Amino acid sequence: IGSDSRIGNKFIYPGTGYGGSCFPKDVKALIKTAAENDYDLQVLQAVEAVNDNQKSILFRKVMKFYNNNLKGRKVALWGLSFKPQTDDMREAPSLVIIENLLKAGAEVKAYDPAAMTEAKRHFGDKIEYAKDQFDPLIDADCLIVPTEWPEFRFPNFKVMKKLMKEPVILDGRNIYDVNEMKELGFKYFCIGIDTDR
Repeated sequence: IGSDSRIGNKFIYPGTGYGGSCFPKDVKALIKTAAENDYDLQVLQAVEAVNDNQKSILFRKVMKFYNNNLKGRKVALWGLSFKPQTDDMREAPSLVIIENLLKAGAEVKAYDPAAMTEAKRHFGDKIEYAKDQFDPLIDADCLIVPTEWPEFRFPNFKVMKKLMKEPVILDGRNIYDVNEMKELGFKYFCIGIDTDR
């Protein structure tokens, strides 16, 4: 699909779902307009259902890894905005991930290069806010990465491993190499790839 110049491959990446102010609203509007005209727009209804489901995929993976018990687990989170280079958290996958983690009894400490103020408006004192990307890793049971900020792409993995209680990464944008993660001793989960092989 990406080789078709009319489509391109700029946005064809696995992930935790789309968010933001435009795409979710536009999809909902098209579904509503179709319904108002007695048309069942199943393709876009499926897109919306898959996107909603995808926003919980990392939560489901972390629950499975910890045998459905996150009570008291410390979860670090890198990336709160719906995409890099913005503070916009509207419909961001991080919102769903954090809410699910909190309901499951986990303690969340998050970092985002731009969306910390916006996150405080959403979560108040329900989560901790890190001063930099390494701060939430201290004694963390795992790291969840929902947003692919450039500064998260090439971290010092040796420092990360020393800081974390357990070297577990759940990567929602497949920004790390599976083989490198294994070589470095991380338990690594990503989207669409069986990392248990």
